[in-house]
Amino acid sequence: MAFTNEQLERYSRHIILKEVGAKGQKKLSQAKVLIIGAGGLGAPAALYLAAAGVGTIGIVDADEVDLSNLQRQVIHTTPDIGKPKVQSAKETMEAINPDVTVNTYHTFVTSENVLDLIKDYDFILDGTDNFPAKFLINDACVMAKKPFSHAGIIRFKGQLMTYVPGQGPCYRCVFKNPPPKDAVPTCKQAGVIGAMGGVIGSLQAMEAVKYIVGAGDLLTGYLLTFDALKMEWHKVKLPPDTSKCAVCGEHPTITELVDYEQAECDMKK
Repeated sequence: MAFTNEQLERYSRHIILKEVGAKGQKKLSQAKVLIIGAGGLGAPAALYLAAAGVGTIGIVDADEVDLSNLQRQVIHTTPDIGKPKVQSAKETMEAINPDVTVNTYHTFVTSENVLDLIKDYDFILDGTDNFPAKFLINDACVMAKKPFSHAGIIRFKGQLMTYVPGQGPCYRCVFKNPPPKDAVPTCKQAGVIGAMGGVIGSLQAMEAVKYIVGAGDLLTGYLLTFDALKMEWHKVKLPPDTSKCAVCGEHPTITELVDYEQAECDMKK
């Protein structure tokens, strides 16, 4: 495909980067990224992926916009209160960049629909707010051989990692199993600083862009953590041996997807 003059101007700051160029921008325009969760993490990620010209972006979320969301979920505005988050997100993304096709899925992610949701996408962003969804997304992506970015935020802290099939540990390699129900406070109980969603969600978008254009080093094999109060980043190298993992190991014991029970909004939104 050839870019129009308007597109060349829109993406000019990308195209002049040697790591991206016209070839990389074309890859972005042909890519498909699915964002699961249009909240604190998914909102900034969706804005930047739309602005970057990712050709097809899917948004999965079952909720409607609530007043308490607006402190951090910057893709939604006050007039959007009561509107499905996927609709609000789609309208904002299309206003930023009419080049982008936005597919909306106004539904919860479950063991019955997750494989169907992710099947047509090149990269998955996990912006969910609960442990069951995170383990489900991880297991589904491992089984379907889909790369994805995990992230989570609570209070003034955030974390993220990237999984690429065959290139490092998955989420379950690191965290094993969901914690017991109510063992971890929700962000509604513990609070979360709004800008943390922007910091970590934007990094998820960055990982997706780098994966698509093939530039730089992804967070495969690493967990990146951020403490905003101390302004400290830590890049933790994860154990490289994945052979004993229950889902991505040599002899997986998890071969079917499971819906775990857990309160909403754990370490992850």
